[in-house]
Amino acid sequence: MAEVGSGGGSNSLAEQLKSCIVWSWTYLWTLWFFLMLFLVYVLRVPLKINDNLSTVSMFLNTLTPKFYVALTGTSSLISGLILIFEWWYFRKYGTSFIEQVSVSHLRPLLGGVDNTAPSNSTSNNGDTDSNRQSVSECKVWRNPLNLFRGAEYNRYTWVTGREPLTYYDMNLSAQDHQTFFTCETDHLRPADASKKDCKIGNPDIFMQKAWRERNPQARISAAHEALELNECATAYILLAEEEATTIVEAERLFKQALKAGEVCYRRSQQLQHHGAQYEAQHRRDTNVLVYIKRRLAMCSRKLGRTREAVKMMRDLMKEFPLLSMFNIHENLLEALLELQAYADVQAVLAKYDDISLPKSATICYTAALLKARAVSDKFSPEAASRRGLSTAEMNAVEAIHRAVEFNPHVPKYLLEMKSLILPPEHILKRGDSEAIAYAFFHLQHWKRVEGALNLLHCTWEGTFRMIPYPLEKGHLFYPYPICTETADRELLPSFHEVSVYPKKELPFFILFTAGLCSFTAMLALLTHQFPELMGVFAKAFLSTLFAPLNFVMEKVESILPSSLWHQLTRI
Repeated sequence: MAEVGSGGGSNSLAEQLKSCIVWSWTYLWTLWFFLMLFLVYVLRVPLKINDNLSTVSMFLNTLTPKFYVALTGTSSLISGLILIFEWWYFRKYGTSFIEQVSVSHLRPLLGGVDNTAPSNSTSNNGDTDSNRQSVSECKVWRNPLNLFRGAEYNRYTWVTGREPLTYYDMNLSAQDHQTFFTCETDHLRPADASKKDCKIGNPDIFMQKAWRERNPQARISAAHEALELNECATAYILLAEEEATTIVEAERLFKQALKAGEVCYRRSQQLQHHGAQYEAQHRRDTNVLVYIKRRLAMCSRKLGRTREAVKMMRDLMKEFPLLSMFNIHENLLEALLELQAYADVQAVLAKYDDISLPKSATICYTAALLKARAVSDKFSPEAASRRGLSTAEMNAVEAIHRAVEFNPHVPKYLLEMKSLILPPEHILKRGDSEAIAYAFFHLQHWKRVEGALNLLHCTWEGTFRMIPYPLEKGHLFYPYPICTETADRELLPSFHEVSVYPKKELPFFILFTAGLCSFTAMLALLTHQFPELMGVFAKAFLSTLFAPLNFVMEKVESILPSSLWHQLTRI
């Protein structure tokens, strides 16, 4: 204990010494600076400063204008290279390299305090909570309205030659498929006798291989091999998603998958209580069945059978109310908006637009659309500025502000200020990817409501006046996460310009180096064109610059007695 106490005492002494040094650098540097100037002035005779200055002056007078042209040109070149590097670093990492080095290395040496370090347990807990919130905000979610690869994404590639999906997005889908459609006990399941060639085999083993394959043709081949052994629901799913070139063909394959999936689901439902192995199989078969029914409903929606799709979605939500990971209510909201069943839409929102449930752009903007629908047909900005907003108009504007605060990227797509692309298979909530996914399916619903887009156009930018800058805290939601740009760049194709919020301001050093580069380049050009005139200008500038110092020195020499100066110079 004594050693610990002595160690703590030495540490405290070192901390006090460091704080004293920091204090001295913070408050006494001006005194040290003037003291050094005074010593230099006093020792100017022993150090022969005047003679050296005269020599330097004579040397500068002998220099030709070519030297000054080379000097300013070199300065312009160096500052230009620094500017290019700073701009590249800012575009790639979102910060200035010089500022980052200054904050990371120079600030601790000069005694700066790291604001990110928690000072006590309370702040530490607060930082932990905010970090957890940031992680949850930046979680990548499965797009509930994702398109079909074979029937939609691949057709886009055939027509345009562009890949609409990134490798990162497809890799996340592969992980989802392995999580939803496989389980660790697949190789332990009793093998089924093949109806085709009477061999013994387990198609789930082939499907485990198929979901891990990166090559689409290899996945499709593995699915066909699984079907040669026996009817396999997940094999039909893969073929419907990736091999089918039309929605009609995909629907046919999903119906075959439904038959096989229901058989497996009923069998595993009877055996689920016999052990952990059977429980895992039943959980997997449940995921497969829910996925098939949801995709069949989406096929019906795409083929124009919207009422049938709504019925299938409602039945699915009643049968499996706890499986919220598929976000089937967002599919239901879109289908109900297509039917213009706004009362049913409001009923779904009343259930899912709850403070305890995670929000989404679909929920926030659909709520805003319903409130805008009540007033948008008669809304006029001129009339509203004269008489003020009514209660219904105020509710609509507040709903729009709420939606824009949740995802500020959506309005530019709804107002067609920015071009749309095919939505990715995964989205980042509050990010550009979610905005694209929402606007891709819901733009038609906003156009159908008369005046809704006009109301959005007049009011959406007012949201940013209510949000504190630089986004230390939100107004109605948590502060906007800073990780959205990086994640969206991974999810969205390279030919799409990712929407960034908030707009990043150019760092000071980029502006400074740009000004320095331009100024030195201009000096080089002027010195080259007008050498005599620039020489006169330089001498006038230097004499003006040193005039106050010469004036101060003359006053000091006139006030202090000459004998004192003589004694000090002798020292």
